[in-house]
Amino acid sequence: MIYFWIILVIVVLWAVYAFNHLISLRNRSKEAWADIEVQLKRRYDLIPNLVSTVKGYAAHESSAFENVTKARSMAMGAQGAGKDHAEAENVLTGALKSVFAIAEAYPDLKANQNFMALQSELSDTENKIQAARRFYNANVRDLNIAVEKFPSDIIAGMFKFSKMELFDLPDNDAAQNPVEVKF
Repeated sequence: MIYFWIILVIVVLWAVYAFNHLISLRNRSKEAWADIEVQLKRRYDLIPNLVSTVKGYAAHESSAFENVTKARSMAMGAQGAGKDHAEAENVLTGALKSVFAIAEAYPDLKANQNFMALQSELSDTENKIQAARRFYNANVRDLNIAVEKFPSDIIAGMFKFSKMELFDLPDNDAAQNPVEVKF
């Protein structure tokens, strides 16, 4: 009879540990997503300034500026780390590339201090987004493994823990290449 109680206590302690571990993994994943959102907001905030600076030199390129504005709105409206958000970010990256391509044709613009500072900030932000995305995906991977792996999958099922979606870029060339900043 004493062995039964010892085994029961061990099982209960393990269940508490497994539950707490799953909670920690889920919260780390949510925190990592919040880090991505901070960097994306920073990116979204830089874009209007970049567009305004370039527009002053290349006002006749209005379709490119409209595309960036639409892509920014679409990306800002995307929610979560799903495929739709990744695709919206990909469209924004492509639109930004077109603005930088326009800038290549204007030597005075490339020498403009505001433009250079914005390019530097945007490049730095892109690097931070990539780092935050890797950190998020690592945390989500750990959570997903714990949710699927026996015996923690029992606790995950009992308390309705579910897998989270990785924040991956779609499989196409434009998504795999970061915004290129050249002078």
